[in-house]
Amino acid sequence: MKSAAFLAAFFLSIVSACAEITIGRFDMAAVRDTATLETKVIADWHANPKDASIRQKLVEITVCEWWPGMKVRLPVTMLAPATGVCSNVLIENTGLQLKPAAASGAKLRLLKENGVGLVFIGMVPIDAMEPVGKLHTMMEERFLQTKDTRYTPAWIWGISDMRALTAAMAEKEVFQPKKVLATGGSKRGVATAAAGIADDRVTAIMPVVAPVIESPGGTYVEGMLPAEITKMNEEFIAAMTDPVGREKLLVRQKARSDERITVKMARDAGWSEEEMKTACNAAWEACRTTNYLDVLKQRGTEIFYNQGSNDNVSPGLVELGRRFPQLPVYIVPGGQHGGAKEAGFVKSVGGLPEVDENLRAFALHHFFGTRHMVAPPQVTAQWDKAAHRLAVKVVFPDHSEPQANTVWWSVNRHPDYSIAMEFDEWASAPLEKTGAATYSGEIKVEGDVKMLDVITVHAQEENGSTLTVSSPEIRLE
Repeated sequence: MKSAAFLAAFFLSIVSACAEITIGRFDMAAVRDTATLETKVIADWHANPKDASIRQKLVEITVCEWWPGMKVRLPVTMLAPATGVCSNVLIENTGLQLKPAAASGAKLRLLKENGVGLVFIGMVPIDAMEPVGKLHTMMEERFLQTKDTRYTPAWIWGISDMRALTAAMAEKEVFQPKKVLATGGSKRGVATAAAGIADDRVTAIMPVVAPVIESPGGTYVEGMLPAEITKMNEEFIAAMTDPVGREKLLVRQKARSDERITVKMARDAGWSEEEMKTACNAAWEACRTTNYLDVLKQRGTEIFYNQGSNDNVSPGLVELGRRFPQLPVYIVPGGQHGGAKEAGFVKSVGGLPEVDENLRAFALHHFFGTRHMVAPPQVTAQWDKAAHRLAVKVVFPDHSEPQANTVWWSVNRHPDYSIAMEFDEWASAPLEKTGAATYSGEIKVEGDVKMLDVITVHAQEENGSTLTVSSPEIRLE
């Protein structure tokens, strides 16, 4: 009750400060109402044709009536061991195909080795949801008319995860969750965070390449980026020599644009400049975890973000470290959001094996307590500009002693939201153990260093799983 009261008060304070922009609330009674799922069984419980130790079910559910007459329906795949009841459940995401989704990697191991139930809900960009090619424009029109952030991607993606959990809990002979871990990357990471914030049935979240503190990929009202960054991006695209890569990058930019509104659209709808500025942040309030850390801590929700240092969908990592150094993160140095290799995206964080293993390790910790969660390291970094020497000291306050410890650095990084930032180079060197739970190193960094960004990365193997964590991104100027 205290958490609910705090959230209500917080929402009211946001609304009062947001001109006429209002924060879309989740009606949790409606979210948990199984009667409104309108479940259509596509394939009832049956043995997985390739593995009889797994049973599966495919349904289609009503996520919500987004506005009068516009019901959003999505497929849900449920996977469980052939016998028994799942008290630990993992919520993930898949596409819109009307066939059972398959588990792989860490998720498959958690299912087969540990009996974790899996629930996958179809989640895609808004323009690919029914009515295809129209829903995103209808969403934009509703937002422009109502100024209610209920009509934004973060809201609909978040409620999708929560309704998938409601559908699973209706299968009482298979799912009786005591702990629920939500995870997903990109838009599905947005859903993960939004569900973890709003729904106290979710006990842990592991968003991947998702915004934490700032708005993803640019302003929600397009045309409000600083002029110098807009110019940088135009020049970057114009300078690309690979026409295929350029086209792929333009396609990505358009896909993001299709889920946002523009300055012209807002002005034509009569919005003020203040409302446009407010909307840029308010549109993503549903998934901005850092605004709800006190509530989540009180609730006991565990959090572990896996990010890329070079991902403009998760900007503000330096600010995150300054304000919230205790938030558990793994920031991949040089890690990108993902995209076409022709455009230069070669280090997609979501596809890295250590990120998949992080899901398994985090789940083993949260569900079963068979390993501990390494505490965020405390880092002291000193830059001697005259000597070109970087000195780093890392101490683990929980006395953890990871087996692999590395310092990474990047010189004169480009600003957040610039395309060039996605290609900033990083270098690395090992850290040496210099005391109990303490690691240090000194590195010579040549060149004209005006600004130096530092991340330390640590991998700890314990009871058959490896957890990789990092420090925040630290900026030395």
